[in-house]
Amino acid sequence: MRLSRLLPPLFRLVARCPLFWAHGAGALVGRCFLLASPTQRRRIAVNLGRALGRPPTFAELATNAAETGRMMFELPFVWLRPLDAVLGRIVEVRGWDKVEALRAAGRPMIALTPHLGCFEIISLYIGSQMPMTVLYRPPKQTEAEPFLRAGRARGQIQLAPADLSGVRRLIKALRQGEATGLLPDQAPGNGEGIWLPFFGEPAYTMTLAARLSEVKGAAVLLFWGERIAGKGWRIHVEVPAEPVDGTIDARAAVINREVERIILRQPLQYLWAYNRYKVPAGVRPPPSSTTES
Repeated sequence: MRLSRLLPPLFRLVARCPLFWAHGAGALVGRCFLLASPTQRRRIAVNLGRALGRPPTFAELATNAAETGRMMFELPFVWLRPLDAVLGRIVEVRGWDKVEALRAAGRPMIALTPHLGCFEIISLYIGSQMPMTVLYRPPKQTEAEPFLRAGRARGQIQLAPADLSGVRRLIKALRQGEATGLLPDQAPGNGEGIWLPFFGEPAYTMTLAARLSEVKGAAVLLFWGERIAGKGWRIHVEVPAEPVDGTIDARAAVINREVERIILRQPLQYLWAYNRYKVPAGVRPPPSSTTES
């Protein structure tokens, strides 16, 4: 039996557990993986060190591994529990007035959510307040896709596939004055990005967020879901510190810097195990690159 076939029953089992248990078990599993995988340990150390500007301590690596484990184990809770129960675990929302200001002005919103804390909670909360179209990329583990789709497409959320038709749906939603959302730090495929600095190292960066920001009246806001271990999440909403304007390349560079700024709010909750610096298939590596393969 393929191990991936165990995902559906495991997801259902973990979803029935209290959140404090899921966070506790996830932290333990995350630390175990850190000890068992030298490759992952090195990647996390290198990537986290870029953000901190120094080599991370083992305690910091262990904390980040625990947070990554909590992220994985909270997914069944977020995707499979009733929506009201999930939203009930939001302990605070900071900066929502910025969203209301856009709505009052009739401006569409581009919600950018990095892989920081519980990023899955962001769209669920926004979708409970207003219509929202979210970019959707199927997971590599196909057995998890039904859970992902069912968990994300709730409330007033519509999913848009990560292809040309999905991009058109995002643009249409913005032109209708609605909210859209995507992960700006997700490595794009060949032809969908450009090489830009990310914590001082070239990273193949999507241009879609920058292109969406060109839609007339659209405004960018950054969201992140701070994890309160065992209790729930605190949602943060921030306005970019720099104006997102200029050419597509310039806008994408600003978005990268804004993502960096948000990550440094809580760097040990970022998904450093994600291979952000990989060279996607068919993409020419940047010159003089030291990126991880």
